[in-house]
Amino acid sequence: MSYDVITFGEAMVRLSPPNYRRLEQARSLDVQVGGAELNTAVGLARLGRSTAWVSRLTDNPLGRLIANHAREAGVSSDHVVWTPDERVGLYFLEFGAAPRASSVMYDRKGAAIAGIRPGMVPWSEVFAGTKWFHVTGITPALSASVAETTREAMQAARAAGVQTSMDLNYRVKLWSQAEAGRCMSDLMQLCDVLITTEEDIERVFGITGKDYEEAAARVADRFPLKAVAITLRENPLVWKNTWTAIVYHDRRILRTRTYEVEIVDRLGAGDSFAAGLIHGLLDGDWQKALDFGVAASAIKHSIPGDFAWITRSEVEALLKGPGLRISR
Repeated sequence: MSYDVITFGEAMVRLSPPNYRRLEQARSLDVQVGGAELNTAVGLARLGRSTAWVSRLTDNPLGRLIANHAREAGVSSDHVVWTPDERVGLYFLEFGAAPRASSVMYDRKGAAIAGIRPGMVPWSEVFAGTKWFHVTGITPALSASVAETTREAMQAARAAGVQTSMDLNYRVKLWSQAEAGRCMSDLMQLCDVLITTEEDIERVFGITGKDYEEAAARVADRFPLKAVAITLRENPLVWKNTWTAIVYHDRRILRTRTYEVEIVDRLGAGDSFAAGLIHGLLDGDWQKALDFGVAASAIKHSIPGDFAWITRSEVEALLKGPGLRISR
């Protein structure tokens, strides 16, 4: 079966104490599943696109839990590589409230995805009939073999005529800025659309500008990219932010609305932006892509968990004009 979009990366089991408790206070933990590329595949599936997620999971109850959640959200797990060895990664999320920020603690060392190697995934089969491939900078940071496999995947996508996007997603807990800069500069040669923040552009590529628009233009000048999308967040409070984005394409800046979001759960917001952006780009419409990306991710802020349990109709309704009356 062919899919509109293929994504590749790690997913973990997410454990969170309820009611803003610290982990040290916890007597129970809420169980969710999250991972940048899987989150994006879910967002696209919810917008009506056919999606599949590629990863490597341990064949145990936690691995099956992740695959089950993916399928429940409409994402195919047919291309997951299963192994009886290693483990499934975990991460723990504490929800904060001003002045205490939310925080994440990872327990992912030795996860099955870190052992994936070139040749394990039949990429030419995976990409047959596929329109788009998406990955993030988290994936190559997991291990040297995952970085090699990411490059293999992007080369195979290019050979198959599949459009590619990458969310830079720099994670300081996974690798240094120098390591990220070397690897990501190489992968940019195989990328069509870069999704990032102004901060990550500086940390990974050492690129700055007088503002985020100039920074986006400088990234596009350095690498053979079709476009650079930058998300823009202002954080006056832990639970209330403003949220928008811009796209630099064809030497011009596209803009869209700014949303004031009340945050229930911001994890996965950037991934839902990527989903909305890719959704619009599959229709060949850059402005629609930006509008959908920001609107979809604005809604995601109001939804618990990493997954964007959104519908295309509610995104379209938000684009026509926000309304907070009860829907009945």
